[in-house]
Amino acid sequence: MAILKTYARLWADDLDRTLPLLRDLVGADPDLRFAFGGIELAAIGDFLVIAGPPEERARYAHATATVIVSDLDEVTAALDRTGGCVTVPEATSPTGRYLYARHAGGAEVEYVEWHPDLVARIVSS
Repeated sequence: MAILKTYARLWADDLDRTLPLLRDLVGADPDLRFAFGGIELAAIGDFLVIAGPPEERARYAHATATVIVSDLDEVTAALDRTGGCVTVPEATSPTGRYLYARHAGGAEVEYVEWHPDLVARIVSS
């Protein structure tokens, strides 16, 4: 398993008002932008902006980072080997498969295995 990309999470009320500064800082448009449940997400540079009403954002606030991996099954096996656990079972989103996990030391992370086309477009380019 390889870590392909790690995103710092930014929490926002309004995605459209948040993106202009990040576009200036990163020098690029978002690689991804999509709605998921009651929130909107945009991946720009090394930031994942999670925007929407506070009560909707709170559903995802337990994770401190979003980590894109090559193989989600290998992450689960590594968690088992090292005393971590899955806290939100595997599910799917517009980008691929994901789960939330707590490491043995207490850190909580969202792990995502992207669809191959996203890996090719964003990571391999």
